[in-house]
Amino acid sequence: MPSFDVVNNVDMQELSNAVNNANKELAQRWDFKGSNSEIELSGKTNLIVLRTEDEMKMRALGEILVAHAVRRKLDTDCMEFKAIEMVGGRMLRREVEIHQGIDQEIARQIVKDVKESKAKVQVAIQGEELRVSGKKRDDLQGVIALLKSGEYKIPLQFINMRE
Repeated sequence: MPSFDVVNNVDMQELSNAVNNANKELAQRWDFKGSNSEIELSGKTNLIVLRTEDEMKMRALGEILVAHAVRRKLDTDCMEFKAIEMVGGRMLRREVEIHQGIDQEIARQIVKDVKESKAKVQVAIQGEELRVSGKKRDDLQGVIALLKSGEYKIPLQFINMRE
């Protein structure tokens, strides 16, 4: 029985490269000369921390991060920009959360959308991924097209296509 898996994986090495390249650009830009600005990737948690002095520079930091992520072919839908916080010493801090895996709420929405499409497939939630199986490969390809057109606020990848 043909099947495939639906996952949300972020290549953390590419994300690390994007953060490093963004920091290199920060060091070279004239509008950031002498400022206390940085982009830091937290190793244990999926979190990027932006620190700078004012809101204009904070917007620029976000744009630099997104531009370098796109250059590294990372989907920016996995990034959730949190609110800007005031930190001591007139510094601003902003966290960017990186979403890995498919949340239960989004997984249930995907299962509901597939069932409403009347496709002759079965969808099983397996932790942070979904397994879609059916009798015909064409049905599976229709489900992939349906999920690509859906708005789920996370990037979806389709892996392990089996016959």
